[in-house]
Amino acid sequence: MAPDVERIITSIGLGDQDTVQLLLDSYNTQYADCFFFDSETQERKQQQRLEEFRQMKVRECPSNSGSDEDSDQDKPDLLLRQDLAAALLRFVSGRLQPAVLRVCLHTLRILSRDCRALGPLVCDKALFTLAHLGGILQNTAEDEGRSGQTPGCRETAEADGVPPTETPAVSFSAATHTSPVYSSRRRGAEERMLVPGTKEAREEDSEDEEREEDGEVCRKEAMKVLCNIIYNSPRAQERASTLRLLQGLWETLKQGIWSRVPPSGQFYKLRLLFILTALRPELRLQLQQERGVPVLTKALEQCLAVRWEGGSEVVIDNQAPPISKKSSQDIIEILKTLFNIAHRFHKQEPDEEEAALCRHLAAVLRRCLLLPCDGEDTLEELQGHTVNILSALPLTCLDVMVAVPVEGAAHKCEGVNMDCVHALLLFMDRRLNRSQKLKEKLTPVLNLLTESSRVHRETRHYLRQKILPPLREVGVRPEQDGSLRGRLVRLMTHVDTDVKDCAAELLFVLCKENVGRFVKYTGYGNAAGLLAARGLLNGRRNSGDSQFASRYSSDSDSDTEEYKEARAKINLVTGRVEAEQPDPMEGMTEEEKEEEARRLISMINRMSRDQIIQPMGVTAEGRLAPLYGRMRGCTEEEEEEEEEEEEEEEEILDLNAMMRKDKQSN
Repeated sequence: MAPDVERIITSIGLGDQDTVQLLLDSYNTQYADCFFFDSETQERKQQQRLEEFRQMKVRECPSNSGSDEDSDQDKPDLLLRQDLAAALLRFVSGRLQPAVLRVCLHTLRILSRDCRALGPLVCDKALFTLAHLGGILQNTAEDEGRSGQTPGCRETAEADGVPPTETPAVSFSAATHTSPVYSSRRRGAEERMLVPGTKEAREEDSEDEEREEDGEVCRKEAMKVLCNIIYNSPRAQERASTLRLLQGLWETLKQGIWSRVPPSGQFYKLRLLFILTALRPELRLQLQQERGVPVLTKALEQCLAVRWEGGSEVVIDNQAPPISKKSSQDIIEILKTLFNIAHRFHKQEPDEEEAALCRHLAAVLRRCLLLPCDGEDTLEELQGHTVNILSALPLTCLDVMVAVPVEGAAHKCEGVNMDCVHALLLFMDRRLNRSQKLKEKLTPVLNLLTESSRVHRETRHYLRQKILPPLREVGVRPEQDGSLRGRLVRLMTHVDTDVKDCAAELLFVLCKENVGRFVKYTGYGNAAGLLAARGLLNGRRNSGDSQFASRYSSDSDSDTEEYKEARAKINLVTGRVEAEQPDPMEGMTEEEKEEEARRLISMINRMSRDQIIQPMGVTAEGRLAPLYGRMRGCTEEEEEEEEEEEEEEEEILDLNAMMRKDKQSN
């Protein structure tokens, strides 16, 4: 690789655009799918560490990243990649042929994937240059002078650990970057730029279109490079915030959003907006102050082609074709950014203006939930981000999800349109089938359905019909059932406490927070965790335990004939009818039963003293408390008697063992 890179750098220094384009095309083809340039070295290091782990039993996790210290063998290649990045940044700062600019930016995108080679790309002028090429900043001589840096200086900006330069924050006006008209004639190699050319009038229209297409491709490539740099480098994130790159980006996006023409080519600008707001809290606050929520809601309406009826209801066209993959990508980026700046709403009581804004957004999000998409994966991702935002909005603003006409609804409950709730139920069902990242993927929808069921009676009734239908099969443990109820009950004993608590809370709310009904559907063993946390192990609700308790209706739970017949035989701990077991004390006298009970108590006391177990009991307040002192009596005389009895038992056991041994030897 080294000779090729050196030749590319030499050609860039000479300004030979044709040779640079040819060499970079080959380079890009070779490394198009490469994310670690030293993948073979990394694989060799991992194998070496695994072998050391097997031989020496060193408990350390092998690294998967390429961020380890560079070996002497890797360092020359790394330095060459840094030199190539620096040379390309100087090269693209001049005027190039569109094809040459495109291939240079493609190479920079490949190089920007390597965290160790980002040194030349994180200085201020490099960020300015890429932002200008991406169409989000006006690149002027004044800006370059203020930046005070030269891109590509590895000695001055080699790594993220370098202290930030003393550069003042600069305000930028938005300017859409347009590609100039270039001819194929080159003034000279030393200038490395082209001059505007002249074309025949009959060719101007087609060439203008080609130039615009080339310009759009170059802008996208520049934005891809900028996204990679800011995502991979904390130093670049800090500089982007200090230099206020967000302002130029936001102004450019607003121009496209508020224009009459639907925005195009905005995906990577939206992606950069998400990255900036996700990684820098101060930029989230800045975007909030710039009215980010209403503007992004407007962008969402454009992508969804929303039509309003009556000023507050989004028209749902069930015959509309599925949304394209390109539009769905823009929608997903908008939703992710909206969550970054709107998640604060659930922490406070909204004022009148914020409530109206949240209700408007919720109405648009309802459209997202019911949107047909090309591909199940795209639909699930879009709905997942929609659920995240809905779970962050105030509960009082979510009534618009069901406050729509019931005519034409595919799912209804007590005269209320349940299409949106049904979509959430299907989404939860799909996520339950996943075994990975349950906390991130499942808890938002569980929380959303739980809180919605608390405040909306029809929603709770509909979900209860689907999740907790009247019991008929009582011969199977609840957690072994393959239904939706069974899968939720299994989560009640999940190792992740957040997942466990969310699943239990949803079922508890669907049971109207009634302990008896909750135990009936889940079994006491599965329900014990939530009941202990709530202080409900004694079956009685504490006063004021739930602020929503008074909202539940007083209708009784209807039992099936199958359940009524088997009710007396159901084991409340397991939640099913158990096979009859023989009585272990059958045939024993009362004295033998008392003796067996004393032995059991003695064994429990012994294990409790040795801190093997800790016996617990339920207090009058419905919570667990240690039973050790009360059960044993805590008298010294009893302890001495128990110790003497234990010693006698051990002596008898030893004597019996000796007698058996003598008998065998004889």
